[in-house]
Amino acid sequence: MAERPVFSICDSKVVSKMYSFEWFPGFAVSQKQKSIDSLHKAVKEADAQANPLEISSKSANPLGVKLSAFNLCLNNHTLENIFQSAKLFENGGPYLDLLEVPPREAKRDERLHNSGQLKAFCYQGAVFPLTPQTVFYDYIYIQAVKQSLAEQEVRALAYFTHFTDIEFNPKKSINTQARSVALIRQLLADYGELPDLSKNEFIRYHEAH
Repeated sequence: MAERPVFSICDSKVVSKMYSFEWFPGFAVSQKQKSIDSLHKAVKEADAQANPLEISSKSANPLGVKLSAFNLCLNNHTLENIFQSAKLFENGGPYLDLLEVPPREAKRDERLHNSGQLKAFCYQGAVFPLTPQTVFYDYIYIQAVKQSLAEQEVRALAYFTHFTDIEFNPKKSINTQARSVALIRQLLADYGELPDLSKNEFIRYHEAH
């Protein structure tokens, strides 16, 4: 058995709940999809009206695959490159050269580990605070979705109620594309589309939801 958080909307806020499900070990996509099916079964058993969507490259739904952070780009850069290159530390950064290296290399760059405490994120001249948590990741993720997906694909997310990311482990990281997509669903409920919010407007919306 395993546990994973599932993200949904309750009272206009993004919430998460842990679900226990049968885990199918192995690196094959077929094994990952069995685990996803098991997790979604647990969600549906708890809520008969639930319509979950896996957000990852392992999703059986093409929309979920398109929404994988590995398949999204923003201004011709991967989200991983943008996220790592935007880190502003007390003794260095942002390291903009990390935009131009392979994503795995960007994540492992030694400067990210020996430049002192992380202070903020800086992207295209805009500085994002560390709180509320995940606000910068959610911002660049949503901007990438706006650039990468057709309008009807984005609006299709309104038909789903729960969002999962089978690889996300909250004990190891705080950012997940599943939470970001849940926030998109709330934006669709409020605006009917993905609005063009300024940095400060987005931060205030993030704090509220």
